Amino acid sequence: MSRTTRLLTLLQVLRGKSRPVTAATLAGELEISERTLYRDIAELTALGAPIYGEAGIGYVLRSGLFLPPLMLNADETEAIVLGLRYVDQRGDEVLSKAAADALAKIAAVLAPEALDALRNPTVLPGPPGYGFAPNAVPLNVFRQAIRDQAKLHIDYADANQVPSQRLIWPLALGFLNEVRIIVAWCELRSAYRTFRTDRISAANEQGERYPGRRSDLLRTWRKQMQLDEAGRFTPDKN
Repeated sequence: MSRTTRLLTLLQVLRGKSRPVTAATLAGELEISERTLYRDIAELTALGAPIYGEAGIGYVLRSGLFLPPLMLNADETEAIVLGLRYVDQRGDEVLSKAAADALAKIAAVLAPEALDALRNPTVLPGPPGYGFAPNAVPLNVFRQAIRDQAKLHIDYADANQVPSQRLIWPLALGFLNEVRIIVAWCELRSAYRTFRTDRISAANEQGERYPGRRSDLLRTWRKQMQLDEAGRFTPDKN
């Protein structure tokens, strides 16, 4: 087993453990000496792996993104770059900054041969088209409500500019080519609906969580819309 393979295997073993594991146990699983294991732990920690613990007690890999060198090939690197640059072009200010920061972090841990795919990709996102209509409510308000599973009261105008007030359960924020939409359960219609964010003039959390699990509700919506896990969809009319 090469050193690189051994380090990646050690990371994989630690990812599968929820509690600290002793050096003796890890060394036994990897069929290496404890002395070699201590060196490997030190090397991974120096590379940025969030490994915590000490000899005699055990080691645990804390949650968090860690991409060691050689983990991504050229195709995987270009797929990530394409996605992040797409978000950088089409996301709001918060997501655009997050995409740029994530790309910088990935570049910092890529192996030299993979860096060329990042700096000189063979794929590029197309232009963002005509741009998005301005939003009266920052998109981060919707994202936070989605994370909190919080009911939102919104002032909405449909395609004919007919105003209405809705109490919705926001499930996901969708980015289409020229519009952004919220997938939600609408209490007024007693059905799943999509709402264009640029047609929402006000949104306020009600201090109440909606029932059920968001993942289950989203799965039901996908099934009704006959969507796959990629979530491709066309906004409906309200």
